[in-house]
Amino acid sequence: MQNYKNHTRYYPLHHFVLTPLTGIAFVWAIVNCFQNENSTAENIYSLLIATCIMLTVQMTRLYALKNQDRLIRLEQKQRYFEKTGKSFSEKETKLRKSQIVALRFASDEEWIELMDKAIAENLSSKEIKSAIKNWKADHNRV
Repeated sequence: MQNYKNHTRYYPLHHFVLTPLTGIAFVWAIVNCFQNENSTAENIYSLLIATCIMLTVQMTRLYALKNQDRLIRLEQKQRYFEKTGKSFSEKETKLRKSQIVALRFASDEEWIELMDKAIAENLSSKEIKSAIKNWKADHNRV
C-alpha cells in the first residue's frame, strides 16, 4: 500500500550503480589530471570523457522526470475536466508544478478541496502530500 512515508522510489541501477560509478570516474579523472605524469592532452581527454558520461547519466534522468511532469500535468487537466466539466487553466495558473505533481496522489473525494487549500494557503508539495487522507497510489513513476 503506497502512502506518504513510502512513495519515494529508488531505481537501484541508477541511484546505486550508475550515479556513484560516474561520480567516482569523474573524481578519478580530476585527481588523475594532477597526479598522473601522462601527457596533458591525455589527462584532459580522460576528464572530458568522464564529464560526458556523468552528464549523460544525469541528463537522461532529468529528461525522464521532465516528461513525467508533463504527463502528470496533462492527467490532472483531464481529471479536473472530468470532475468539474471546466477547464483546468484557471487553477493551473495559480499552482506551481510541484503542487500539481503532489496533488496527483490525492483521492478523487479530496482532490479538489485539497487543490483549493493548496492555492489559498500556498502549500508546499510536502504539505500537500502530508494532508492527503486517502492516498491514490502511483506505481508508474520514473
